[in-house]
Amino acid sequence: MMKKSCVSMAVVGLMAASHASWAAPRDEVVSTVADQQSVAVTIYNDNLALVKDARRVKLDRALNQLAWREVSAQMRPETAQLRNMSNPDGFRLQEQNFDFDLLTPQKLLEKYVGRELEVVKVNPATGAETRETARVLSTNNGVVLQFSDRIETGVPGRLVFPSVPDTLRDKPTLVISLVNPSAGMQNLELSYLTGGLSWRADYVAELNASDSQLDLNGWVTLNNQSGAAYPNAKLQLVAGDLNRVRDEQPAPRAMMTMAAKVADAAEMQQESLFEYHLYTLQRPTTLAENQTKQVALMSAMQVPVKKEFLLQGAEYYYSGQHGEIGQKLKVSVSVEFQNKGEGLGIPLPKGVIRVYKKDSQGNALFVGEDRIDHTPKNEAVRLKLGDAFDVTADKKQTAFQKLAGTGRYNYVFESAYEIVLKNAKSEAVSVTVREPMPGDWSMVSESQPHTKAASGTAEWKVAVPAEGQTTLRYRVRVRY
Repeated sequence: MMKKSCVSMAVVGLMAASHASWAAPRDEVVSTVADQQSVAVTIYNDNLALVKDARRVKLDRALNQLAWREVSAQMRPETAQLRNMSNPDGFRLQEQNFDFDLLTPQKLLEKYVGRELEVVKVNPATGAETRETARVLSTNNGVVLQFSDRIETGVPGRLVFPSVPDTLRDKPTLVISLVNPSAGMQNLELSYLTGGLSWRADYVAELNASDSQLDLNGWVTLNNQSGAAYPNAKLQLVAGDLNRVRDEQPAPRAMMTMAAKVADAAEMQQESLFEYHLYTLQRPTTLAENQTKQVALMSAMQVPVKKEFLLQGAEYYYSGQHGEIGQKLKVSVSVEFQNKGEGLGIPLPKGVIRVYKKDSQGNALFVGEDRIDHTPKNEAVRLKLGDAFDVTADKKQTAFQKLAGTGRYNYVFESAYEIVLKNAKSEAVSVTVREPMPGDWSMVSESQPHTKAASGTAEWKVAVPAEGQTTLRYRVRVRY
């Protein structure tokens, strides 16, 4: 309560002392967003963005102290570069300071530690004011004030500050000392890298009644927590994994609250950029401070889909005796489509695809989601949506013997297995049984032929009738 009271009193004192908004030092040339001619924002996947802020600013000849206001609060000042687009010859930068300590009552008190201010008290009976000078000794967990004859904690009255320190700004400001060749209006461009701006791709898909097609819509979700707004910005997004040099111990930053907003849909145009892909919004958009915005990325209708039931095995039971491996084992269900055709055939940025399907009454229900990586055109997109309820499996090892091997090497094992696939659905299904085979392996016998999906993987496509079951039996020999 004491700290809150201090802050409240400081606000009153600050307003009473100034009766006006914050003002820059007299020798500064101040540039605000009102000078802005254009702004371009390029956002990368990894909470990184490049901002190019073009402004028209009146400068003096020779030395200038330029205060460039309303930059990102998470600017990386070592990446800032100011250029004079009108008169580049003779334009030189001497020094720059990034003032991100923002003006608040608490910060103002902290800046006055060791300095004097006035404390105004009001007599509640008469309304008369009395003023005393006090020195601020500390602001840790409250305020400690030294008067001429005593020391008090807390705020015994209203605090009145004579001025605002130059380094304390009401908005993040980059202060640049520069030499300008000629006086007059100059076209300047400030570019810098900043955190606090990020984007991700979100996709929404709807399956048809037979699970043979889906409609897919892609959205770009933009988050602006940088501490600045970017009005009517030219927006570009880079999809790809850039290599970045990381700080050994990055300083923690406070997270800001986001307010959700959905923008009008607008297609984005993509092109290759080095080994990445660049997406450009075809119209200016405003990224407000502390805002989440969605912009349409792509849309495709009636995309052919292949549905798969998969029973995934494991290596461990091929080198030992196990008997029962499992009953009512889960069979996963996935859908797969090709990134080609009308509306597709573009590089898809990594993101989450959420899949819906309508019930018998026409209500769209959520049936699962999966995350995809950056996917080039003409590549397959595979989504694991969950585990099937009506398709299960019982698996057991029916035989095991060691044929050779002593010590640590040259083991030969032969084992047999039985997998009973059960289908409680009213239609037949096909289940893929995928078994990772360790070592050098060979199939001794099997109830139906397998395919060698990879050097260490055997795969069967097993048809299971409606409300019925199918048994797969096989014997395999492995050498280590």
